[in-house]
Amino acid sequence: MSLEACKELVRAGDPDRYEVTVLAPENVQKVLWPLYAFNVEVTRAPWVTQEPMIAEIRLQWWRDALSEIREGKQVRSHAVTVPLAEILDPEGAMVLDKLVEARAWDIYADAFPNRESFDAYIDATYGNLIWTAARLIAPEAEEKIIRKFAYGCGIAAMLRATARLKSMGRSPLFDDNVTAFHKLARHGFFNMNYAIRARKSLPKSLEPLLMSGWNAFPTFISVRHNAQRIYEHGFTQSEFSRRYRILKLSLFGWWR
Repeated sequence: MSLEACKELVRAGDPDRYEVTVLAPENVQKVLWPLYAFNVEVTRAPWVTQEPMIAEIRLQWWRDALSEIREGKQVRSHAVTVPLAEILDPEGAMVLDKLVEARAWDIYADAFPNRESFDAYIDATYGNLIWTAARLIAPEAEEKIIRKFAYGCGIAAMLRATARLKSMGRSPLFDDNVTAFHKLARHGFFNMNYAIRARKSLPKSLEPLLMSGWNAFPTFISVRHNAQRIYEHGFTQSEFSRRYRILKLSLFGWWR
């Protein structure tokens, strides 16, 4: 029941966030490790079984844990729930509950019926996680900027995962063709760019959180130049390129 256990879960399940979070100050890590570990557990819950009912039970378990935190009850014993309860307030528990609820989409193979439902999913899964982290680290942070940033991160992640999800019989996009795929990358880029232009108004303490989006722009640029290939075969990135980007962030900060 420790931060170290959360850290190990993130290292194994979310290496992109792990690589930059280890660079964060200790007080920020105390917030991010439990939140990211929670996200790892919730994100993989629909995928560890092919039985929809079991997957729904797994997600409900996390909703019940969040309800205990929200109501100030003793939280159930788990490597993530205990550290999470130490940093999460009732508002945060309510926001994260919407994240868990949205992850139910991952259980089934249904396509998003329209752009609005797709955007709502991205905002619930990425926006709610990153906004909760930002609010706990810096309560004065502006929500609009953070959610624009989170939306860009979510779009980039969906673009990287599209080919894999399609190979598994899933329908990750609301408009399933390469032209829409390219347009989605452009839309994600514009949202991320908005956050970059507004970054000076954000507290400096949020730098480690914002660094979690380090892989978004490489994704958008790759799709711009190779949309057909990435749409059909997925996103690839050399280990050298990955390490160089993280090193640059560690030396110069967020997108400098």
